[in-house]
Amino acid sequence: MIDALIFSANAVLPIVLLIVLGYVLKRIGMLSREFLDVGNKLTFRVLLPAMLFYNVYQIESFSEISPVFVLYGIGMVLVIFGLAVAVTCAFTNDGAKRGALIQAMFRSNYAIIGIPLATSLFGDEGAAAAGVMSAFCVPMFNMLGVITLSIFNGKGEKGKINVPKILLGIIKNPLIIGTVAGLAVLGVRELFIMWNIEFRFSDVSFLYKSLENVKSICTPFALIVLGGRFEFSAVSRLWKEIVFGTVIRTVAVPILGLAVAYFFIPGLSGEHFATYIGVFATPVAVASAIMANEMGADGELAGQLVVWTSLVSTVTIFVYVTILRAIGIF
Repeated sequence: MIDALIFSANAVLPIVLLIVLGYVLKRIGMLSREFLDVGNKLTFRVLLPAMLFYNVYQIESFSEISPVFVLYGIGMVLVIFGLAVAVTCAFTNDGAKRGALIQAMFRSNYAIIGIPLATSLFGDEGAAAAGVMSAFCVPMFNMLGVITLSIFNGKGEKGKINVPKILLGIIKNPLIIGTVAGLAVLGVRELFIMWNIEFRFSDVSFLYKSLENVKSICTPFALIVLGGRFEFSAVSRLWKEIVFGTVIRTVAVPILGLAVAYFFIPGLSGEHFATYIGVFATPVAVASAIMANEMGADGELAGQLVVWTSLVSTVTIFVYVTILRAIGIF
């Protein structure tokens, strides 16, 4: 048990400490609100797409992708999305709050916390598996987010599905663009291998090295900005929604996603479970609050859910990792 606790601490605490650093720097005045707003946009529009492109390109070959591993991740996200819509519609009649809560339940902070956590838990194998899953889950999270906020918002549009608007939101999403671009370049590489062409994107050293540098600063910068954006306002007014969304995101969803995988899905290994922790157990994506503000949902509630799920998940992730370590998964 001591070994499991140490293992969990070494995997989770470096991420937590960077978030704490951002919060402290904001409190002592080193990070201004303007800097954090710009940093958030930089992360969402440049750093995260670059990291996702790089991680997808690191996939050795399409043939190495485990269909069971990917299909379970995709299928369970869709199941969670359906359950989220049902329980949220039963919980509140407020369309704007519904949009924020539904996102909180199915949309994890996979890109910023999930991928580095999988890497921390299972090294290069964890990073590779997380990269594979990012090619599928990140576009799905963003597409479902656009669909959710197009239907559930505070603009009086509940129940009206504007298909062109939804498609445009999906096409313009930077995270989807980064992931799709990575898949496209990976596909070209596969064709070059088939045609015995030796040239690779990584052979353009100055460009590839620049991409690596951008990718390397993404996680620490994004976590520091996340910590700096922590705000503890509006808790008394929104406490019911905060508790509801936080408990489902940090407890119900991870237990469902990990337990079904452990008991019913054969052939999964440690790196797969490290990735599933990133998909199911990490807090609400920072991008969900940005999108909620832009698309007319309750941005204040969405921001609070990012904060509180991030705080609570520092404990719950530790517990899940410890349990999986104790039963021999890691």
